[in-house]
This record gives sequence, C-alpha cells and structure tokens, in this order.
Amino acid sequence: MKIKTHILAPLMLTLFLAGCQGGTVNDLVPNGENTQLPAKLVQSMKTKGMTATSPIMFRIFKEENVLEVWKRKDNGRYDIVTSYQICKWSGKLGPKFIEGDRQAPEGYYAVRPAQMNPKSSYYLSFNTGFPNALDRALGRTGANLMVHGACSSSGCYSMTDGQVAQIYAFAREAFKGGQDSIQLQAYPFRMTAANMARYKDDPNYAFWKNLKEGYDHFEITKVPPKVDVCEKKYVFNHTSDPNAPIAATATCPPSDQPESLKMAYQSYQTNYETAFSSMVGKGKIQAPARSIQGLTEAKIIAEWSQRRARGERVTQEPPSMSPQDAGATGKPQVMVRLASAVAADKAKEEREASKRSRMHTPAVAATPAPQQTPAPASAKKAWWKIVGN
Repeated sequence: MKIKTHILAPLMLTLFLAGCQGGTVNDLVPNGENTQLPAKLVQSMKTKGMTATSPIMFRIFKEENVLEVWKRKDNGRYDIVTSYQICKWSGKLGPKFIEGDRQAPEGYYAVRPAQMNPKSSYYLSFNTGFPNALDRALGRTGANLMVHGACSSSGCYSMTDGQVAQIYAFAREAFKGGQDSIQLQAYPFRMTAANMARYKDDPNYAFWKNLKEGYDHFEITKVPPKVDVCEKKYVFNHTSDPNAPIAATATCPPSDQPESLKMAYQSYQTNYETAFSSMVGKGKIQAPARSIQGLTEAKIIAEWSQRRARGERVTQEPPSMSPQDAGATGKPQVMVRLASAVAADKAKEEREASKRSRMHTPAVAATPAPQQTPAPASAKKAWWKIVGN
C-alpha cells in the first residue's frame, strides 16, 4: 500500500529513502506487483532491434525536466526508447556539494541491483550511487540520493508512481538479462552550443565542460562511455597500461584512444566551437536558469536545512545567491515552521497558562471566585496565530 507522503514532515525524507532491502534480481519486484512494460513499448523496442532484457542507460536533464531511457540494439549502439517528464527535482542547476544543500546530483553514476529498493516508502526507488569517486575526491557529501516515485523531492529526482514503475521495470529486465550496472548520466541541461553559451559565465561552467566531454562521446558513438576519474575530473574511454591504475586524486596515466574515435571527436569539436562562437556573438537568446553558486551557497542552504529540521523559524524557501535573486534580500519573506514545532510550542503555552491559573486560584474559597479580568486587547498574540500552520 502506498504511503501518502504529503502528510509527512520534510525532515523525515532521509529516513524514508533508506537503502535497499534486498540485493538480488528476484527482489526487484514491487510489493504485490510485477509491473510489465506496455505492449506498445515492447513492440517499439522489437522494431528497433532490442529485446526486453537488452542493456539500458539513463540520461537526466534538469532544465528540461526529462529522464530518458536508452537501450542497446542488436548492432551494439544505443537508441532512445522513451522519456519521462520529471515530476520534481530538488535544488538548482549545478552539482551536489554537501549534505543538506538540497541539490540533486549531476555526473556519471552506476546503478547496480543492490541499489534498487522495491520497499521504498516513496513507492519504488533506486539509489543514484552518489557520492561517486569524483564526488569523494572533491569532498562532496550526502547520502540516499534517489530516483523515486510520489512526486516529492529533497535532493532527489522524483517521478510519478506510474512513471517510476516503468523505469523500475526497465532496470529489472536489464538486470535479468545480465547487465551488472546501469549508467546514469545526470546533466544540468542538454549540452548544446546554445546552452553552453548561455552558461559560459556560471561558476559551475568548468565542471559542466568536463561533463560535456562524456556527453559528446556518447553523441558520437551512441555507446555509454567508459568513465574513470583522475586529477579530480572525469576521463572518458581512457585506455592505459593495466599496471598503471587510475586514481581519483592522482595524475592521469598516459592513455590512448582508437584513431577513429579521436578523429570523430576532433571533427565534432570543430563544429561545436563554430556553433558556440556564433551563439556567444548573438548574446543570450534565453536567460539562464538559477544555479547554485558554489560551496559557499551550499553551506548556507545546509544551515537553513538544519534549522528547519530543528523546527526553528526559517524562510519558506532556502536562501539564494543566484544573480536572479539578488534583489530579493530586502523583500519581506514569509516565515514558516514545521507543524510539529508549532504544536509543541502551543502545548507548552497552554501548560504554562494552566499552571498560572492554578497558582491564582485560592486553596479554600469562602465566596465564589471573582471573574478573571480579560487580557488587554493589546496583548501580544502567539506567533502561530498570526502566521498560521
């Protein structure tokens, strides 16, 4: 039975998104259900030269609110099968920096059978695998970053229950077919020349350029790239001496790539640079969306999250350093508290009022007690009576 998550306090999110309950393929079945892919979708896959158990790959684009499912064809190249509109994702464009910054992660992740959670309180979920080797090398922290149902998110990618059931079924069948891990590529936006030009001044731009290398490799080959980490950056389709292992914080060992791939990548980049220069010359046709302004903002938001979890009065929305919000600092903001904290304060005031009443009541009353004088109209009201729950 699904839990109605809208009645649960936000501070319970991490608890509900706890890790998987089982680690075998047979466990990857929703409670009481064995969701099957629609017949029309299965027929479409067959037409493209795919089977239900062919390997898959996921791509996520924050700005476009899209999760794509790609599947391997008989010729070894991948083709898109379907896409889903993301119901909600948390935070802004940009990577996740620290626990509590409410950011949904960006980067390259591996989803394995043990990360699937058929008993999730958010209907179904799977762990993205954050933090990966690069996240750890950069000191990024956080846990239980999921793709899940229930259309409610705090650091995750949330789908509707119907969508996540299909996505889950894709993964389940691929694991049954022998795939040991599914590559999840999470991007801030489609990494076109126009979009990169829009965000060329963003503090996350260097990180996004690194993501774009893997994006380009996939666009060229239509095969998920081999992803490694060295010098605190991603490297793609990196071939090197097996006796010179790659370490996330170490210097990248000498490497080489197939000549055909190097030539195709060079040609792709030449065309891209021409398009990028053209778009920069035209100016920003579309304004960039809000993005997290680095670790400083992440720490501010994390502190806001901690205060909110403690039931303190905080702004309804987390603090923002985005240029688009620069004029909002002087504007009045609605203050909110968790319902549990409001109820606790209200109960405390009622207990104190009852105590004062008992103290003012005579032990033995020879005559009827005089009626208490009402509090003056100017007395300060409790804040929850002004703000509301």
